[in-house]
Amino acid sequence: MKEKEFIKIISNTLKSEYIGDDCAYLKDLGIVISQDNLVEDVHFSMKFTDAYKLGYKSAMVNISDIAASGAEPKYLTIGLSLPHNIGNEFVENFYKGLKAASDQITIVGGDLTGSDKIFISITAIGLVKDRKISSRKNAKLGYKVIVSGQHGASAAGLKDLFEGKQNKFTDVHLMPEAQVNFSSSISQNINTDYAMMDTSDGLMDALLQIAEASNVMLDVDFEKIPYDKDLEKYPNYKDLILYGGEDYQLVACVPKDFEVKNSYEIGKVIEGHGVQINGEKILNAETKLYNHFKE
Repeated sequence: MKEKEFIKIISNTLKSEYIGDDCAYLKDLGIVISQDNLVEDVHFSMKFTDAYKLGYKSAMVNISDIAASGAEPKYLTIGLSLPHNIGNEFVENFYKGLKAASDQITIVGGDLTGSDKIFISITAIGLVKDRKISSRKNAKLGYKVIVSGQHGASAAGLKDLFEGKQNKFTDVHLMPEAQVNFSSSISQNINTDYAMMDTSDGLMDALLQIAEASNVMLDVDFEKIPYDKDLEKYPNYKDLILYGGEDYQLVACVPKDFEVKNSYEIGKVIEGHGVQINGEKILNAETKLYNHFKE
């Protein structure tokens, strides 16, 4: 059973208009809201990180969801479950990391409980005022496909951590940056519908989800995808770029004549279904996409 199948079951059961994007857009309240859970030994290992970096990343992955919607990240609540052997120093450093990542964002509360492992559950709230909110279903024929930055570095960093290495890629993995400025440069200036997602589960995952929701094909030129050239030292570097997760960049489909500073145009929206790379349609991508639920 895969994550997307669970989501489909939940959506069909609840019949909710809010399920589908990374954030629920509550128009009557003027906010978007999102929640993420991080589980020890599933999403992170204390062998590779520390309390400060864990707090920092925990905030950033939630801020990234708000950025993907186009809203202004504003508030966080923190649910934290801890084993009995965790001390005061861990809690202090964890919240210092949260605070450092949440420069213009206010942590307004949360909950503390005991558990057998570290569980982190964060709810993020963003403000919609003076912004146009994105949706995966808004990729239109003739739009261009753009990304905010490099891909593949975080996946390479995770690989290196397992091999006992420390380098620039491991830093990217442990302390990602949400692309808030890229998001606001679109949502505060665009007048038409547009699609946007973060690439937390990989660039290909985001491209496929946008294509499916919009009932279009995304035609991508691999050579235009930005990446650190040092990735070419890895034998499977193209898979790291396309399928490796946790870069927390943004991918968007916007009108061809809409200019976004510091963006990279990697393709276009055309008739069809799915994603093609350099003219070759991607098939059986599920075998390479990240899946939280192992079969």
